[in-house]
This record gives sequence, C-alpha cells and structure tokens, in this order.
Amino acid sequence: MKSLSLSNVETVIVFRALAPLFVSVLDAIFLGREWPSARSWGALGLIALGAYGYALTDEKFQTQGMMAYMWPTLYLLVISFEMAYGKKIITGVDLHTKSGPVLYTNMLGWPPMLGFAAMGGEYGRLYEHMTRNAHGASEEDGGPMLPPVGLALLALGCIVGTGIGYTGWWCRSKVSAASYTLIGVMNKCMTVLVNLLIWDQHAPPEGLVSLGLCIVGGVLYKQAPMKNQKDPEIELEPLVKQGSGVQG
Repeated sequence: MKSLSLSNVETVIVFRALAPLFVSVLDAIFLGREWPSARSWGALGLIALGAYGYALTDEKFQTQGMMAYMWPTLYLLVISFEMAYGKKIITGVDLHTKSGPVLYTNMLGWPPMLGFAAMGGEYGRLYEHMTRNAHGASEEDGGPMLPPVGLALLALGCIVGTGIGYTGWWCRSKVSAASYTLIGVMNKCMTVLVNLLIWDQHAPPEGLVSLGLCIVGGVLYKQAPMKNQKDPEIELEPLVKQGSGVQG
C-alpha cells in the first residue's frame, strides 16, 4: 500500500513483473528446480527489458530518481522471498488441509499490519473521527462512524480475500514458485485496464507498451522441471515413435 500511495499503479505492477527473475533463482538454489531453459531466460529477460523501458518513461523516476522506487523495490524483495518461502512451506510441511496455511499467513500478517498502521498515523485519525462523532458532529463534517456503503465494501473485501487465500494456496501447491509468481503478474492485466478506465494517474503510451512486453515475457515463460526429472515432452517422444511404428 505504501508503494501505491507514492507511485502509480503501473510502477508497482512492473516491479511485481520483475519478481519471477528473483524467484527463479531461489527456485533453483533452494527448492530443487532446474535452472530456467534458454526460452525461459529469454522470457524473463523480456520482462526485465519491459521494466527498464517503463522506467525511462516514468515522470517520478525522472524527477526523483531512485528514491521514487525505494518502496516498490522493497516490495519486490519481500514478495520474492514470500513466494519462495510459501512454496517451501507447502512442500516441506505436512499440512492436511488448505486452511492451515491460510490461517497461519493471516495471523502472521497481523503484527506487521498493526505496526504499519501506527507508523502511518491511522490510530490518531481514527481517534479524531470517533471524537468528532462523540461530540455530535454532523455527517457533512466527519461522516458517519460506520457508513453502510463502507460496511458493505468491507464485507465484500473479506469474502474476496478469503477466496483469494484458499485458491492462492491451492494454486501454489500445483506449480513452481516462479510459475505462481508469473500467474500473479498475468493477473495484473485486468488491473491495468481498470486503471486506464477510472484513474487519471497512469503511465504514458510508451510506458504501457513496455508493460505489454513484461506481460508477453510472462506468457512465453516455461516452468522449469525438478532436478533429476526429465521434461515430460522429452519422455513422450519415444512413445510417439513407438506408436507410429505399430502395424495394424
């Protein structure tokens, strides 16, 4: 959220698109995967090229330099570690249900969330809002304490967030950490479209083209097999040849 408050949506998405580069390395070193193939390295390189092209068109980068990317960079490092560590948990810990990791991640997320809320001054703003309502402030001044629309959006967010938690961990158990990271990058396509429709703080056309390169790179990526495990396509070749030689 800090990254989104200081940068536009596309900046955060591009840094998110760089995460597969880092996660692919962690996959090979810690999670027993082979190093990416030439095709996959090319796809990841295309993602990096798109990110670099985007940076050249970003006004915040031109005026503020690397300080504009401090929080997005921190987000990139954290999300890369989280993707690799999450895969390590799902493969190395005997969890009988998907509820376990969902509950653990939400519980572990509480202390940092409360800490960031304190750092952002949210408790003070909540206290001021409650004080105004306690002294009979009008809705025009402070607004209702619990507006119906806000409660409805909060409930909807809880339902969607719960669904994301369960489906996310299920998907994580089926693919590699790098592939799961790429699925998240592809999911941001809709975010870009929504951003173009409803917000005025978005990248210029050249930046969107660079973002498109990142997405194309994600589509071309091929998941690396486990070490000491042959590529399924290679294993099928002898069977295909055998079948073609069978006489009726």
